[in-house]
Amino acid sequence: MAKPVLYYFNSRGRMESIRWLLAAAGVEFEENLVKTQKDMKKLIKDGSLMFQQVPMVEIDGMKLVQTRAILNYIATKYNLYGKDVKERALIDMYSEGVADLNEIILHYPFLPPGDKDGSLTQIKEKSRNRYFPAFEKVLKSHGQDYLVGNRLSKADIHLTELLYHTEELDPSVLANFPLLKALKTRISNLPTVKKFLQPGSQRKPFEDEKFVEELKKSFG
Repeated sequence: MAKPVLYYFNSRGRMESIRWLLAAAGVEFEENLVKTQKDMKKLIKDGSLMFQQVPMVEIDGMKLVQTRAILNYIATKYNLYGKDVKERALIDMYSEGVADLNEIILHYPFLPPGDKDGSLTQIKEKSRNRYFPAFEKVLKSHGQDYLVGNRLSKADIHLTELLYHTEELDPSVLANFPLLKALKTRISNLPTVKKFLQPGSQRKPFEDEKFVEELKKSFG
């Protein structure tokens, strides 16, 4: 069976959650990096991008676009989407909450320097006072290892990715959330995730100022 092929820039962005989910499922994938504006125009001209934007994933004979559609397909295919419609609703609800905060974090490296302090303050405030308390409460309410049905789902993977991203900006952010810290450790120790977290994997690094400038030049 052919490996999935991921089409995106050489950065985290909206593809990173897809990389995390495939890796957690133990699925090897290839990447066709969009390095220049010319690469992007070629994909559009070839008709590969339904809405003329990435991410796009070639999988099972399809060219899937739209991040949530891709994630839901992968989660369904690899049994990371609950056992029934009620569990899927909870998984979707938690995943959407993660996506709300993650969207702010993913934009942070690309902001003008004058806007970064305000954005970082917003990230810290929303993490500590809105999103992390909500997820801590879920874990405390049922005392199980995972968010839904005591089995690994895409919500756990997305949340763990978010915890890593947030800690890069604020190392102390999990200090008051012992159950989230435990979940992060638990997910990180899964063999497939542990492999993905090792140096040299397809996980993308934090976008520092130098990286952002080089990316902007490529797409000038």
